[in-house]
Amino acid sequence: TALVMGVIYAGFTAWRYREMRHLSVYLSRVYSGGKPLDIRDNREGELSMLKNDLYKITCVLERQAEQLYADKDYLAQSLANISHQLKTPLTGLFVMNDLLRDEKLPLAKRREFLNSSSEQLERIEWLVTSLLTLSRIDADVITFKRETISIDQLLAKAAEPLAVPMEAEDIALSVDCPQDIQWQGDFSWTAEAVTNVLKNAAEHSPAGSTITVRVAENPLHTEIIVTDEGIGIAEEDLPFLFQRFYKGKQAQPGSVGIGLALAKTILQSQNGDIFASNAPEGGARFIIKLYKQTV
Repeated sequence: TALVMGVIYAGFTAWRYREMRHLSVYLSRVYSGGKPLDIRDNREGELSMLKNDLYKITCVLERQAEQLYADKDYLAQSLANISHQLKTPLTGLFVMNDLLRDEKLPLAKRREFLNSSSEQLERIEWLVTSLLTLSRIDADVITFKRETISIDQLLAKAAEPLAVPMEAEDIALSVDCPQDIQWQGDFSWTAEAVTNVLKNAAEHSPAGSTITVRVAENPLHTEIIVTDEGIGIAEEDLPFLFQRFYKGKQAQPGSVGIGLALAKTILQSQNGDIFASNAPEGGARFIIKLYKQTV
């Protein structure tokens, strides 16, 4: 009996050591960058439990590694896009600065170059400010207030910075908003998001056209619908319209591709969202939904 028990124990011990070596080789392969294999089994015992736990851990590590690679690639693309967006206005500023050094430059040209320089500097300032805002939101360092917002006052605040440019381009703004509609959110940040949407609509509206803003409410959300009378959005651009640095076929020459992305990020950070489509009667349509409960 002792001999039989000794043989069984020796065989069991050899089997355990063989399985442990297999696990060691498996972990070495994963550590070297290999894909984790499915080593789970349905047997009972401590070794089977160890296999299952190791498989779960390696799968989690693999997902984390993939996310890190994706974040690294996204960062590289973002830096390339930022560099490209800053390069154009900076190059123009260097050229105009060299021209302004010419003492014989006529006064009219000097004023023209100074105005152009101011426009380029404003573009750089807006780009840097928007990127910093996006970074702060991504890092979750911005605290959005929860205050009662009157939607008609919100729209008035959002349209305020665009009054002069729209008047210069002969673009009218028509707002249909009941005065009693309210929402809980951050007034300033939400106004900035809506301003970016209105600015996009104004940039794609022809002279003499009207941008229509209509507000509706239901038990789930408050809806702000912005419609312009432009040529609309290309169907292939619709899925990517709110991606950072994405510029569609109808994008303006000076477009950066940040405004709509910033608007969506601000809205999603405080229980809202935005969607884009083409209006049946023509033109682009943006639907902002401000939800009343967390979704």
